[in-house]
Formats: sequence, structure tokens, C-alpha cells
Amino acid sequence: MPDIGFVNGRFMPLAEATVSVEDRGFQFGDGVYEVIRTYGGRPYRLEAHLARLERSAKALGISMPFSMSQWSSFVTEGLRLTGYGDTKVYLQLTRGVAPRDHLIPTEVQPTAVMTFREMRPMDPAMQAAGVAAITVEDFRWGRCDIKSVNLLANVLARQMARDAGVFETIFVRGGQVTEGAVSNVMLIRRGVLVTPPESERILSGVTRTVVLEVARHGGVPVEERAVRIEELRIADEAFLTGTTVEILPLICLDGSPIGAGRPGELSTRLKAWFRATHE
Repeated sequence: MPDIGFVNGRFMPLAEATVSVEDRGFQFGDGVYEVIRTYGGRPYRLEAHLARLERSAKALGISMPFSMSQWSSFVTEGLRLTGYGDTKVYLQLTRGVAPRDHLIPTEVQPTAVMTFREMRPMDPAMQAAGVAAITVEDFRWGRCDIKSVNLLANVLARQMARDAGVFETIFVRGGQVTEGAVSNVMLIRRGVLVTPPESERILSGVTRTVVLEVARHGGVPVEERAVRIEELRIADEAFLTGTTVEILPLICLDGSPIGAGRPGELSTRLKAWFRATHE
């Protein structure tokens, strides 16, 4: 089964997919992206991902080259061509190709790229046992709500986690938790689910939204508010959310256990509720 590439409306083997060296996504990181996964071969919350792509592109003044229905059709066709049981779809939209200049060019055509690779789920043992994280002062740019391809800070933070022998790095700004390098952060304290609110400081994940929906539907009190790092340290339970990690228990922070140091009862229940949204 092949990995598939897509460039500006054309499908091809991934190894043959190329863009210009003068593409502003390559030169400046002048672009936005989404990562979409499938369950049972069906893209999960595709409309929500495409809506966020459009919001991110609009924030940067990048025009959308295709309608939502066209994007959806392209994703469907790419999934058909790969034939994988489950697929990870990467979608990137840049401002396009122009001679290198910091000023935004006029009358430039955006570059649309997609890749289709087999989705390799996270190790079930890790999902069951939970993971550890470290914290670092948030050194990213100020518009984290835009899903930009400018990911160098996230790359460095992720490497910090690897070097520390843990799964994730959690950003802290002025004593307040923002999010992880590749995840949103949630905690449970006295039966209440707490998570930082939507703002320019976080990228509000599609999975984050679904988890809050199923929590409220299940009668779990939810608070979207500022979270001090001390609150996360003394939480009864904590977990990370994201497209690739789903709901991943966070059991240790900076070398100290969170709660009992193992996945908690409410986190486990939320995982089951989330699973029901795609089964």
C-alpha cells in the first residue's frame, strides 16, 4: 500500500511530491497545517479540522485555494488511493511561491500539499500506564492559536522531553500552564475537569473540544480557566489530549507523581467516552 502525496490538486507517489525552493512555507514558515486521522478508514472530525485550517489561513491572510467540499473530496480520494486500514493525513497550505522577500507578495497563488501515510497508533501499554512530562517557560511566539508551520519552539521542546527521558514538555507562561509541545493539558481536582481556556496562548485542539463535549454530556463539571502550575502538580489526575495521543494519562511531572502516580478513574472513564465517539 503506497504513501501518497498531493500537490495543488494532483495526486502522486509521496516520493515524487515536490514544491519550489522559493515556496514561502520553506523560506519563512509562511503557512498553516492540519493533521487528521482516520478510524475504521473514516476521517475523524474532518469538518472541524478544515474549519480550523480556514481560520488559521485567514489570520495570516492566506487565501483558500479550494472549497470545503473540494478539500473533503481530495481527502476521500487520497484515502482511497492509499488503501490503508487507518491513515494519518497531513495537510499544509502556504502562501505560495515568490522571490524571497519579507514583504508579503501580491497576486501569489497558495501552495496546497497533503501527505497520506499509514496511521500507527500509540503503544497501548503506554496509553494504559500513562506518561511523564517536564515543564519549561513558554518561549513560543504570541499567536499560538494559529496552527502555523512555524514549529521550531515545539521541536526544541519535544527534544527536551526526549533528552529528559519523558514523553512531553509542558509550556508555562508567567506561572500559568498553557499546553504541551504536541498536546493540550487537562487536570481533575475534586471531580472537576479543568483546562486552560481558548486564547492566543494555546492551539485549541479538535480532540480538546470533543473531550470537553463528552465530559459535559457525562455530567462532569468543566472549568475553562487559567491554571497555575501548582494546581497541575497537586491535581488528583491529569492527562494530555491531541489527535495522535487521544487521551493520554499524565502521571508524573518534573519527577514528582501526579495524584496516585497512575491513571485515575475519571480519566479512564473519559477515555471510554471519547472512544465511543469514533467506534
